Amino acid sequence: MGDLEDIVEHMRRFSWPDYLVFVMMLFLCILIGIYFGFMQRKPSTEVEYLMGGRTMLVFPIALSLIASFISGITLLGLPTEVYSFGIQYVYVALGVAAMGIVMGYIYLPVFHKLNITSTYEYLEKRFDRRLRMFGSIMFTIMNIGYLPIVIYVPALAFNQVTGVNIHVITPIVCIVCVFYTCVGGLKAVVWTDVVQTFSMFGALVLVAVKGTLDLGGAETVFRSAWDTNRLERPNFDINPTTRHTFWSQMIGGFVYWLQTNAVSQNMIQRYLSLPSVKAGRKALWIFVVGVCLVMSLCSYCGLLIYATYQKCDPLTTKLAKAKDQLLPLFVMDILGELPGLPGLFVAGVFSAALSSLSTCLNSMSAVILEDFVKPFVKKPLSQRAINWIMRSVVVGVGALCAALVFVVEKMGTVLQLTMSLEAITNGPLLGTFTLGILVPWVESKSALTGGIVGVLFMSWLSLKAQYAVATGAIIFPHKQMSVEECSYNFDRSLVNATTTSLITADDIFPLFRISYMWYTFLGAAVTIVVSLGCTLVYGRNDPKTVSPDLLAGFVRRYVHDGGESENAPELKAKMNNTSNSADKIVKESQL
Repeated sequence: MGDLEDIVEHMRRFSWPDYLVFVMMLFLCILIGIYFGFMQRKPSTEVEYLMGGRTMLVFPIALSLIASFISGITLLGLPTEVYSFGIQYVYVALGVAAMGIVMGYIYLPVFHKLNITSTYEYLEKRFDRRLRMFGSIMFTIMNIGYLPIVIYVPALAFNQVTGVNIHVITPIVCIVCVFYTCVGGLKAVVWTDVVQTFSMFGALVLVAVKGTLDLGGAETVFRSAWDTNRLERPNFDINPTTRHTFWSQMIGGFVYWLQTNAVSQNMIQRYLSLPSVKAGRKALWIFVVGVCLVMSLCSYCGLLIYATYQKCDPLTTKLAKAKDQLLPLFVMDILGELPGLPGLFVAGVFSAALSSLSTCLNSMSAVILEDFVKPFVKKPLSQRAINWIMRSVVVGVGALCAALVFVVEKMGTVLQLTMSLEAITNGPLLGTFTLGILVPWVESKSALTGGIVGVLFMSWLSLKAQYAVATGAIIFPHKQMSVEECSYNFDRSLVNATTTSLITADDIFPLFRISYMWYTFLGAAVTIVVSLGCTLVYGRNDPKTVSPDLLAGFVRRYVHDGGESENAPELKAKMNNTSNSADKIVKESQL
């Protein structure tokens, strides 16, 4: 029986073939950036750099969407979630499918018809410039809070398998990502995403197949999961404080995925780079199927890890010092003797992170340029100034996020943490866009008031709840764990630190116990309810004064009776006053 430290060092056997595979993945990303930045026609205009000329192909965009959304947070966080709590989270796939229907037929046609670059241009056209600034500021805050987590998670995996400090690897990865995003624009981002998607899928399949063969087949995996209630039917409990239920995954998951996919600049920018709504819908459904497949693979890996460690939990013994190091630990256990394969897995995790990071950096450059710079300059910017601004944003935001990794590493399990913090801005933003598209009688003051109240409410709720979790005032129950057959020595007092029942301090406010899956729903609901209430104070819009192009199809038909309203000249004038980005880009590129 060995000591824990000896076991840890033994499992850190990243060999030179592993480092070679990892470096080759980073080098390939650099080559793609060089190709689209220098060897092809350099993206010299804004529409080429940010939107790929709006002529991108469906399949690469769909793979880019998958890679952008499935970050290392999902690849490492979801297996740990299933290992610790069972498969209840996986029923969120029902919400993802519902999102695809609603987004494809309500939100996507509106944005595509407007031909905009920044999603938040819609808020100015529908309401006024204050709402556009509100949306852009919320997006910026969310991205700056989200990106350090995206970078931190794969660095954690790299640390588990090599021992290299996370603050050494994160700047290197950021530099690579900033380079190809800065040089190649959207086309480089999308095509690196394509490569990274295959790398990500390959890594998951490799782990699933090798781990299953080692255990003697999938039957062993599912039997151990069934015996410990990890493989379970949907929980139809209506209690909102239950961490995962059918309702929280179906309704809360639907709202969460709707916001992140239907109104967030990170995702919409890719849909708008396609030439038509029809192409956008095709990419959307490939995305839905791909995401569900990735989540299924991650979930199976979680069950596989439990079947392997069911008699010696590495989280209890601290063989894995952080929860999100569980999958890398497992990978080194089953692949460590096969040179190059651990490197392929880590390259897959970093691929997911790089795709999310590059997507956000590219989107940030669009939002900063369109929403924070152009509206406040008196003279049209030269193409050289535009190019300088876009690339400076990529470099600056990348450097800031690498620095913020120091903060993130103190904040705990990433899957729940990410969804909780994102809800501060995501819920109110979804509520604001939904009001604009579906409720034409709400005017700008009411929408702005609702959005601000929603942000304040969700900041109070989310930060207080996460503080309670971080301090141990709220501890969520996990499934059965055991250390009865460990083959190494460890601190036995750690066994008493685990829990299989919910522990909540008596003075915790009941609202803080609500499942994080409801957070985005709550933020959107508060925003919508407050905005509707404010119409009693600020008054109502005449729905016929809202341009048909700004409304969902069925609302447009109801409000304008299927024809052109008597206010058509005024509406067209209003739309012309806030002309779409494509027109501005053409004019500026001709200067």
